[in-house]
Amino acid sequence: MAGKIIFTENAPAPVGPYSQAMKAGDFVYCSGQIPMNPATGKLEIGDVERETELVLDNMKAVIEASGAKMTDIIKVNIFLKSMGDFGVMNGVYGRYFESNPPARACVEVAGLPLGVNVEIECIAYVGN
Repeated sequence: MAGKIIFTENAPAPVGPYSQAMKAGDFVYCSGQIPMNPATGKLEIGDVERETELVLDNMKAVIEASGAKMTDIIKVNIFLKSMGDFGVMNGVYGRYFESNPPARACVEVAGLPLGVNVEIECIAYVGN
């Protein structure tokens, strides 16, 4: 089964050989999103709360471009530069998934692209 490339100008364009997301059957696989402002093309680094909001806004834009909704997300992987930022990130994350939150993993990593503090990827299920 070949996947369908998902692209929206409402999220940052890929900066390498990958797609914002791929739709395969009833699933949407969203690439990791970073805190890049799609309107300006600039990174917004330093305030983990703002970074997380921007990452989740970018993820939402990609998911919606696929025809899915945030409530269709079934799995999220979060990568943090420091687990010391977990509480702030988690507070923002909770505003995007107020009920029936998806399964999730959150790990601290040695480094993230372009020096950002948070990156988030997800999988959505759009079948019934």
